[in-house]
Amino acid sequence: MEKKVVRSTCRMCHGVCQVLVHLEGNRVVKITGDPESPTSRGYLCPKGAASPELLYHPDRILHPMRRAGKRGDNKWEKISWDEALGEMAGRLRSIKKESGPEYFAMLQGTSRPYTGFAQRFLNAYGSPNFTGVAHLCYVPRFMASKITFGPMPMCDFFGFGGEMPKCIMIWGCNVAHTGSTDGMCGGIVDTAVQKADKVIVVDPRRIGSVKHATHWLQLRPGTDGALALAMIQVIIADDLVDHEFVDNYTLGFDRLREHVKESTPEWAEKITGLPAEEIRAVARTYATTRPACILWGNAVDMSRCNFQTARSLLILRAITGNIDRPGGDVIPVHPEGVRMKSPYADHHFSGDTFLPLHKMGRVLDGRSARRGRFPSAGDIILSVLNTLKRPVAPLLDRIIARKPFTRQLALLTGLKKSRFPLSPLVHPPTFWKSVITGDPYRLRGLWIMGSNPLVTMTDPAQTDRALERIEYVVVSDFFMTPTAQRADLVLPASTWLERDDVLNIHKQWCVLAQRRVASVGDTRDDRDVMIDLARRLGLRKAFPWKDYPAFLDWMLQGTGISFDEFCERGILTGPMRYFKYRDSGFATESGKFEIYSSALEKMGVSPLPVYREPACTPVSAPELAREYPLILIGGVKGRYFFHGEFRQIPSLRKRQPEPQAEINPATSAGLGLREGDRVWIETPRGRVTMKAKLFDGIAPGVVSAPHAWWFPEEGPPDYGFTTSNINMLFGEMEYDPDTGSEPLKSMLCRVYKNEE
Repeated sequence: MEKKVVRSTCRMCHGVCQVLVHLEGNRVVKITGDPESPTSRGYLCPKGAASPELLYHPDRILHPMRRAGKRGDNKWEKISWDEALGEMAGRLRSIKKESGPEYFAMLQGTSRPYTGFAQRFLNAYGSPNFTGVAHLCYVPRFMASKITFGPMPMCDFFGFGGEMPKCIMIWGCNVAHTGSTDGMCGGIVDTAVQKADKVIVVDPRRIGSVKHATHWLQLRPGTDGALALAMIQVIIADDLVDHEFVDNYTLGFDRLREHVKESTPEWAEKITGLPAEEIRAVARTYATTRPACILWGNAVDMSRCNFQTARSLLILRAITGNIDRPGGDVIPVHPEGVRMKSPYADHHFSGDTFLPLHKMGRVLDGRSARRGRFPSAGDIILSVLNTLKRPVAPLLDRIIARKPFTRQLALLTGLKKSRFPLSPLVHPPTFWKSVITGDPYRLRGLWIMGSNPLVTMTDPAQTDRALERIEYVVVSDFFMTPTAQRADLVLPASTWLERDDVLNIHKQWCVLAQRRVASVGDTRDDRDVMIDLARRLGLRKAFPWKDYPAFLDWMLQGTGISFDEFCERGILTGPMRYFKYRDSGFATESGKFEIYSSALEKMGVSPLPVYREPACTPVSAPELAREYPLILIGGVKGRYFFHGEFRQIPSLRKRQPEPQAEINPATSAGLGLREGDRVWIETPRGRVTMKAKLFDGIAPGVVSAPHAWWFPEEGPPDYGFTTSNINMLFGEMEYDPDTGSEPLKSMLCRVYKNEE
């Protein structure tokens, strides 16, 4: 049997690791890291190694399936793709004709290959109701970066300029353990950390990088914003500022100086629990050890002031002169000639210009969306403007494209009148609540793509009630899940080993080739499905490609090479340059790094960073804390799973067979608990059960619980999704007023032995 090796890029998580796919005949037998890869240098996490198990798993959905009984009965009939897409096209036409396009919505899972593509489809269809987890994953940091100075910065761990970071501050990020994030793989991070002179870790848990740390700040969960402001105050008070950068390239430093005068380490000590002198020492270490970079993570996003904390961390980078310098936090340069499909590089790819102006205000979390179908005077005016727009659309698009991001954002925010001005998608809790209440109107159709919201979103009980009320539900996935069991139509998605792709979602300094090497059943790439469905619906302007391969050719059109040639190379990189702001300034209205943002002020958002205490903590809710005395950290990602995925993969499940809640031994002793005891974790919303794992790397009084647990082996329709799913313990709460984020890492709880 012929043996061969094909170079490709793994997509078991965020798609940053180049790999070698080993085949015997047409069968994939092994995945190994590519030692010649400039992006991952041979690194491969356990998820990537388990890819063949996913590809050939006996429980995969291999054909479109139509519900043949009641929802939850697990009765399905196999149908063809032509039947499935014909049915979808018919239902979508009916919904648009009878109720309006806004009565159909789409929901997407985190950081998928079709990020931007699905939103383009929905915009072209005419609906503003696109939702997902953006409000508490990556996007708050992205929005803060775009508004403050431009693209999201990246730690210069690849040493493009011949210099590596001497100081690395790891803030709420555990990528060395989980595998990858924001364009970085765990192996690259671990190597950079070992080479750095100083390492600072900000995390309530003792993560692996702490063993290399000169400082570990074990702060009270949810208080990151206070710590960041105090560090800014120290750096300014001690005059450790890079004056050349601040004086010439920033706006609003004097206002910042006044703003943080009271945000002293002593002030932050009362909030964070960290000694004031330790905060001072860390601030001085970071400011005086250059070049330095900050590796931030998802923990920053899950708070009641995520956007403002992200702004503080950006300001820390700026006032110390670490922006776009070798070994610092760099602005990546895109490869020449490649169309960047990532909305983080080109937000127009998501097709915002295809959405009719008068439909923007019909967004489900908007302040002005109304019941009924009779248009308001404003809707009529916008409808007329939208009609007039069409003949001059290219000209208008060019004019809009020239405007700074903040002006574009203000325009869209004004049209949508979103309750959360810095959340680009529909706020998920508001989305599900609107379906249940019918306020401002009730959706009729929903397409869930690459997501299992009954497991991964907060308040799954509310989500379950909402799914019951939606007339037509389609799910695209690899397996039957609790969510798929509530669907009317299930579409089989292809795995990364069955896809061709030009990958550039997070890793903006390069694009990576992904080569299709296998085909199992009748699965299809989700983008191929959307192109097919778009053509059936007549959405040819937004989807001009005859098929998915034509789309890939379009992506590479400016490079002068074909997709096959691209796969031979494996990677295209941008010509990295540093200190780009010296010649062209920053991508803001002022052309400077905007410490003080008048654009935010106009949108009703604080123009300087602030700290907000989470709503359910010992400080904000002392009476509740007497009944629920422990602090719960939720949303914790593991090494062997990607959010709710892969619980049915044998090699991964063997390494982590069930969820474990981390509890400090001192806390467990006071509760009468021992290692391995089954316990209840309870909040005012309910309780779930897990095993206790005694861990002295977590502070007394804090409990850490893993994210998105369900048990495929327990069978349909629920697969045990309510038993140990930590999201069952979160519900309606005080959200971040800017982004709508939910503070999932600072909830009050109690823990006691499960005697059942």
